[in-house]
Amino acid sequence: MLQRSILILICLSLGSCDKKIDYNILEKKIISKFNNETGNFALAFKNLDDGKEILINENEIFHAASTMKTPVMIEFYKQLHQGKLSLEDTLQIKNEFKSIVDGTMYKLSEFDDSDKNTYNKLGQYYSINNLIYEMITISSNFATNILIDYIGANNVTKSMKEIGALNINVLRGVEDIKAFELGLNNTTSAKDLLIIYEKLAKGKIIDKESSAIMINILKDQKYDDIIPKYLPKDIEVANKTGMITGVHHDSGIVFLKDGRKYVIVLLSKNMLDMKSGTEMMARISELIYKTFN
Repeated sequence: MLQRSILILICLSLGSCDKKIDYNILEKKIISKFNNETGNFALAFKNLDDGKEILINENEIFHAASTMKTPVMIEFYKQLHQGKLSLEDTLQIKNEFKSIVDGTMYKLSEFDDSDKNTYNKLGQYYSINNLIYEMITISSNFATNILIDYIGANNVTKSMKEIGALNINVLRGVEDIKAFELGLNNTTSAKDLLIIYEKLAKGKIIDKESSAIMINILKDQKYDDIIPKYLPKDIEVANKTGMITGVHHDSGIVFLKDGRKYVIVLLSKNMLDMKSGTEMMARISELIYKTFN
């Protein structure tokens, strides 16, 4: 125990422990876990220190679910940087949204939303800053739709393509049933989410300050049932989840105690057993963390 403690102290002082990671073995273990579940899965992993990647079905297209809320946040900070808006600007809380199919109006139900606070503010004005925070940390659908209406879904998609995330398409807000029935959904791939989180981690989205602010918001994420679930509580994770029927995603950055960090994206669809599939993905996150430590 004493020798291990001394080794840890030396590693921390040097910044890393120079542990050789066998990525081939790690990839085989992950594929084996995927194969033991019914559904379609994808993983994109990158060690931001040595640049090594593990990519499994990384270009397969998935319903983005709430992972698209990170691109929405990025677009807001881009427009903020351009001087088009201020975080102190306020937006009126209205539960009225237009379907992208025919322009007919629809409403969100607070019973299907993780956010109850915003529904209590109907008719009032609420700051963009608070709406962004609630969209990310508690995955508020209401806040998301209000924000998308304000900045335009097409602007989000355009910015993602400029970043290099070519398969992230944000067509609409949440719960547009007419669009859903026609297959007009927000989409992503594991590789594209990897691209935006790597750039965030390196301070290359907008600028270092904006990237750092967005990372800190992501670190306050309240949903922790995949990437962070089996990691030590003192390990920081900046992540955004997403879930609909048969689909459960998580994507983000893991910050290790010795300064190393990595990006991990886990996507799923067509899962027959959501509980089992979610547990499997959480165990993959644990496996990757233990490989590093």
